[in-house]
Amino acid sequence: MLFLFLLTGLSAFADQANVFTYHRFNDSRYPSTNISIEDFQAHLDLLSQERLSVLTLGQVVDKLQKGLSLPPRCAVITVDDAYRSFLTDGWPLLKQYGYQATLFVSTDTVGGGGYLGWQELRQLQDAGIEIGNHSANHAYLLDRLPSESNANWKNRVTADLRRSQQDFENHLGSAPKLFAYPYGEFAPELVALVKSEGFTAAFGQQSGVVTPGQDFFRLPRFPVGGGYASLDEFRSKLFMKRLAVRVISPDSSVIHNENPPKLRFYLNQENVDNRTLRCFVSGQPVCLIREVPGEEGMYEAEASEPLSGRRSKYTLTASDLNGKSWYWFSQPWVQPHGR
Repeated sequence: MLFLFLLTGLSAFADQANVFTYHRFNDSRYPSTNISIEDFQAHLDLLSQERLSVLTLGQVVDKLQKGLSLPPRCAVITVDDAYRSFLTDGWPLLKQYGYQATLFVSTDTVGGGGYLGWQELRQLQDAGIEIGNHSANHAYLLDRLPSESNANWKNRVTADLRRSQQDFENHLGSAPKLFAYPYGEFAPELVALVKSEGFTAAFGQQSGVVTPGQDFFRLPRFPVGGGYASLDEFRSKLFMKRLAVRVISPDSSVIHNENPPKLRFYLNQENVDNRTLRCFVSGQPVCLIREVPGEEGMYEAEASEPLSGRRSKYTLTASDLNGKSWYWFSQPWVQPHGR
């Protein structure tokens, strides 16, 4: 479907940030989360050619929370997990182009095999790399241990978050205000815990564009790696706009009894041609989408088959009235263990 989204240039992209998530650089042992140096440089070349402002996530969140406008052409580079390849292969290219980035770190892995150590993280921080929290042990935070009560789950996850924040304080001199959910998984109860620990924003890995008016603790990022690392893929998402979907139900991304889940949402966006609205599900030929009778502007999307695997998503797309620009929204789904 990606050929639909290839655009020839940026028009007016005021007050939006297209955020990208990388993991490994030039490490072909892990193809699904890796990007080659050639592809990464091509991404940076495109950002430079199109004269985009490359900000950190903290700068974007700060502007949005203060009601300030973002630059009209704005992108963010984020890197999860703090693998050593960021320092050896990713960071040199960023320095060459003069670009900033936000690095999300899981504190228990710091200094382990293949991961950056605290001294290297301090050096990167001193050089302008923004450090974010990616939990202490990068666990599946939505999972419950055998016979674990809800109260005990909350205590365990809270302890993980506090331990990681204390590690940052001890080694870097301050605790991050931004959080990236491990594996991009979140649900209302985890969102509430992250909020209660004093973070100002949190990010998943569902594809989408950051704009004013979104929930600051469910913000999207476009994953980059493997089959999604090519220049054409990057270009299509760099030029994407946000589809202004307001989800009515369900209130959680966790799949319980209803599989495939039904996603009900409102779409009242004047510059979008609702006739072009489509839903896509990876690995399935059809995702059904229909208007809800008697509810103007309300739609329901449902996969044609039950969702398999731990994580999946519904991707909704539509074009503008002229058929030249495309809008995008992703609803993540997760099937945790022990629930």
